[in-house]
Amino acid sequence: MTASASSPVSPVSPAAPAPAHALHSPVIAWFDEHARDLPWRRPEAGPWGVMVSEFMLQQTPVSRVLPVYEQWLARWPRPADLAAEAPGEAVRAWGRLGYPRRALRLHGAAVAITERHGGDVPSDHAQLLSLPGIGEYTAAAVASFAYGQRHAVLDTNVRRVFARASSGVEYPPNATTAAERRLARELLPDDEATAARWAAASMELGALVCTAKSPDCARCPVAGLCAWRLAGKPAYEGPPRRGQTYAGTDRQVRGKLLAVLREAVGAVPQSVLDTVWNEPVQRARALDGLVSDGLVEPLAHGMYRLPQG
Repeated sequence: MTASASSPVSPVSPAAPAPAHALHSPVIAWFDEHARDLPWRRPEAGPWGVMVSEFMLQQTPVSRVLPVYEQWLARWPRPADLAAEAPGEAVRAWGRLGYPRRALRLHGAAVAITERHGGDVPSDHAQLLSLPGIGEYTAAAVASFAYGQRHAVLDTNVRRVFARASSGVEYPPNATTAAERRLARELLPDDEATAARWAAASMELGALVCTAKSPDCARCPVAGLCAWRLAGKPAYEGPPRRGQTYAGTDRQVRGKLLAVLREAVGAVPQSVLDTVWNEPVQRARALDGLVSDGLVEPLAHGMYRLPQG
């Protein structure tokens, strides 16, 4: 009989994880019953909808992404629709999702898809990886979620599930390691369709149950196999895991400056931007950073605007 989340258990070595096949069926069955109904998971989303969601969901909660995603796809239902617009329009539509360089990268990917692939998001992993702004994670996610291919999809949630269930540690390293990639490949089901389902299921498990701060082991379909739980949930050993600060940072100032430019119909004078933050050195540094990142274009006579091309 499987022990409950509160029952004492005999510790086992984290070096002896449950076999991969023992994890697949319960996690996928749990996903079939508990997966959230998200628009990018619906068939009508298509590969472009999946790609847009992957860009938006990086470091951003689903609740914040949903309204922007819906507006984005209504305005730009195909990559060519976005590619036809100035990059500044992508920044404007990005709103307050944060990390607005993602908007420029998504626009760049749309241009490349239109020019190189006839407007269709490529299914080939190598071609996805060659698109601007797309790294290993996004290429694997699009290939898996949009095209049902067999790839190791390692986001923060998946890495945490694998760290606990297979490696017996509370948190994964700060940066993805070769050992994590190797483990993820070892855990992949052989069947392509099952592997794609496993990728989505393990991600959802990390998002809803095996969360960073409050894992709900009583709801976990593999609690009885989890190496970290069976070892007595040893505390994380490593540098302090600190949350990101925002108030008073250059990132906050950049957001305030961009908010003014997003709302403007045309160019904005320096004098208007100067009103958004009292500290001139930090304000100038933030504005210079926006220009350097290609998010803002400087014009003559101290005018600024979102990038036009």
